[in-house]
Amino acid sequence: MLILKYGGRMDACMQVSWRQTVLLAFQSIGVVYGDLGTSPLYTYSGTFPNGIRHPDDLLGVLSLILYTLILLPLLKYVFIVLYANDNGDGGTFALYSLISRYAKTRMIPNQQAEDASVSNYSIQEPSSQTRRAQWVKQRLDSSKAAKIALFTITILGTSMVMGDGTLTPAISVLSAVSGIREKAPDLTQSQVVWISVAILFLLFSVQRFGTDKVGYSFAPIISVWFVLIASIGVYNLAAHDATVLRALNPMYIVDYFRRNGKEAWLSLGGVVLCTTGTEAMFADLGHFNIRAIQLSFSFIIFPSVALCYMGQASYLHKFPQDVADTFYKSIPAAMFWPTFIVAILAAIIASQAMLSGAFAILSKALSLGCFPRVEVVHTSKKYAGQVYIPEVNFLIGAASIIVTLAFQTTTNIGNAYGICVVMVFSITTHLMTVVMLLVWKKNIAFIAAFYVIFGATELLYLSSILSKFAEGGYLPFCFSLVLMALMATWHYVHVSRYWYELDHVVPATELTALLGHPDVRRVPGVGLLYSELVQGIPPVFPRLVDKMPSVHTVFVFMSIKNLPIPRVAAPERFIFRRVGLAEHRMFRCVARYGYTDQIEGAKDFSASLLDGLKLFIYEEAAFSCQQTDDDGGCALRAAKAAAEEEQRYCLHADVA
Repeated sequence: MLILKYGGRMDACMQVSWRQTVLLAFQSIGVVYGDLGTSPLYTYSGTFPNGIRHPDDLLGVLSLILYTLILLPLLKYVFIVLYANDNGDGGTFALYSLISRYAKTRMIPNQQAEDASVSNYSIQEPSSQTRRAQWVKQRLDSSKAAKIALFTITILGTSMVMGDGTLTPAISVLSAVSGIREKAPDLTQSQVVWISVAILFLLFSVQRFGTDKVGYSFAPIISVWFVLIASIGVYNLAAHDATVLRALNPMYIVDYFRRNGKEAWLSLGGVVLCTTGTEAMFADLGHFNIRAIQLSFSFIIFPSVALCYMGQASYLHKFPQDVADTFYKSIPAAMFWPTFIVAILAAIIASQAMLSGAFAILSKALSLGCFPRVEVVHTSKKYAGQVYIPEVNFLIGAASIIVTLAFQTTTNIGNAYGICVVMVFSITTHLMTVVMLLVWKKNIAFIAAFYVIFGATELLYLSSILSKFAEGGYLPFCFSLVLMALMATWHYVHVSRYWYELDHVVPATELTALLGHPDVRRVPGVGLLYSELVQGIPPVFPRLVDKMPSVHTVFVFMSIKNLPIPRVAAPERFIFRRVGLAEHRMFRCVARYGYTDQIEGAKDFSASLLDGLKLFIYEEAAFSCQQTDDDGGCALRAAKAAAEEEQRYCLHADVA
């Protein structure tokens, strides 16, 4: 039995120099954390939509915010989930592909024994503690319902991340722009909305430049933002009420629920907004590395955001009537305009974080046959995970602008946004539990603790936010249903077509009879027939020969196969097999790609294919001769004959 290595990405991380890791950590600030950094713009207003009723409620909510940040982004994602990457790539589809590589969870039966020999599979010999993992594997292998359930929650998670990518720009930009009414009270909400729409249009226009350039451009700005919010937090603590630091005592959470009951439970839908953008750390992992994400979050993002929330609580303790616009009200007068300008830029960056993650996850869905084929632009030669999808960028941009125009305020957008955030958290928890059981084979007590602690916390938040379903919460569900229907339909057709071809493969005897027919001519050149099948002769071949009674001198049944790994090395790209008798000169070729690999252009692909075919015939002839002759002379003669045969049929041939 083959077992995946735990934390396979760590070896790669250790090979990256500290200088490069620090540079990646700096770049990640500009790509990953914008959403987390701008959450103070709307978290308190979302938590107290009806005002603050009791002074100690602030301490309870601050304590909830701090421990939510510690529990979900810090403990769950930074120190656990990031290690469940698939050779450096993160997101729900990376977890799914990691599981698929170990158990036969994919519904297309195109697994081959040779796939396990690809270097990026990261496999090792089994350990002695595999009984539980073997039981899970057998259930996943044999249960169609389990496969469907796993695929369904994966595409649901992907749909929710896409919803995140739509709602993040809307709520972040609108929240930031709303601050201008502090200095220009005559502006109407409609005018604020149209200013936001203009900024959103600009945001989606720059996506084509790629994460690499955008990240380095935005990193200095968002770094200034984190310095600003931390400084403002410290100022408010010093100027108003530093006793709010008592909220570090979690007993204030207990008192808050005891005092407010149902109202406290409902307020969790606003509290969870402090974690918006957390999934971007995992989804954008392919753009950076584990160590870079850990460094930037632990030493810059978490302290800055925590200080900002503490400072806002300190201000509200003195001015509770300003809870609807806490962030801008709490800014010192001299710092308003610099902070406002940086807030607008930070909101744009916040949108970039989830858009980058959405592009990365959707590119994986494409490679696994779960989404219609669209153009995927790799925007960086240095980092393979940095991609941009023009069609998707246009659709998300249009949807984000429509949401902004339709909802007008951040309150209703926040209700929809919270559902997206918590649903993605919950789906990641369930997939992570399967990874722990099947791949990591961790102690059952650790797995149970992980599932119970994080699963129960997320369920509590989800139950609260679902209570606002009619107040905007329906939006992500409608969006996800449409996207899931598209992905599920596309995948169903993809699978159905494969099974049809597999059930109607042409027998070898029929192939011999077909090629031996007097009307069928062999014409010069190398012919390719593409098929999804990785074994057998596709049923379309006899129909093709019937319509055009000719077959190229060398004929290759070509399949392009996406493995559930990020990359396949070029020397491991092709698998060749001979089809039928040697004199038929017909071959089966499977070209294997990872979900971050780019397929070469036609000219480069055909050149690589012919080189691989010639090498296969040479090695096949040499190996065959070695089985019957020990003196080595026959092997040389056979190899030479094979090379001459290839020169005759392939060297000067065009691939048709």
